[in-house]
Amino acid sequence: MKKEIFLSIIIPCYNEEENIKKGVLKNVYKYLSERKYPWEVIISDDGSTDNSRQLIKEEIKILRNIYLLENSHGGKPSALWHGIKNAKGKYVLFTDMDQSTPIGELSKLIPFVRKGSAAVIGSRGLARKNFPFYRRLGAIVFITFRKILILPEINDTQCGFKLFKRDILLEIFPKLEFFRKNEKVKGWKVTSWDVEFLHLVSKMGFNIDEIPVVWEDTDESTSKGGGLSRYIKESKEMFLQILRVKMNDLRGEYNNKQ
Repeated sequence: MKKEIFLSIIIPCYNEEENIKKGVLKNVYKYLSERKYPWEVIISDDGSTDNSRQLIKEEIKILRNIYLLENSHGGKPSALWHGIKNAKGKYVLFTDMDQSTPIGELSKLIPFVRKGSAAVIGSRGLARKNFPFYRRLGAIVFITFRKILILPEINDTQCGFKLFKRDILLEIFPKLEFFRKNEKVKGWKVTSWDVEFLHLVSKMGFNIDEIPVVWEDTDESTSKGGGLSRYIKESKEMFLQILRVKMNDLRGEYNNKQ
């Protein structure tokens, strides 16, 4: 009798050719192959325009329990949602292809779900390796602004390393404004969907455990757009989204969501 999958890992992918080439999937596989619980990895591709899909297909031929979803372009929340709907695990981990938070940090999160936690998120702190000064300064401003408006108890809402009970994801993800408004995106749209999602998790009465994790900027991708111009654009979108979440909350749009 086949064992029930304990953990599904979803890796969103958009133009990650350089990160794939540095061997991140082999590292993820090596770590997981030494675990005692049943697992799967779902790489949810968001319509990559580089060679990401072909590279992934070649690598996973010899990597057991790692699968590729080929989706049309929709942005990071869309890629994650496709992965969630296909996941079979009781718990789901989000982690990024660049592995700035390495997969080994999962060992810090698992004990909390073993004890019954439904939501465990990684927290990077402000001492982030290879983090440009303008991003470090921006992080301080962003955290301060966001805490004034929403989720004051959480330090880092934006770390891509998050572990949830799958049932929560299935219930809450479709309620995100991103999906309710059926946003059309161009390029790799990240924004601060995390803030709205975590706010809804909290509104439903679930405790969110925040655990310090190792983080070092190891993203080598060059075809998602980058540098200061991308950061300024993303920051503007994130600030506006936080304001929208706050306004939605004041209007009572998140009430009676259970």
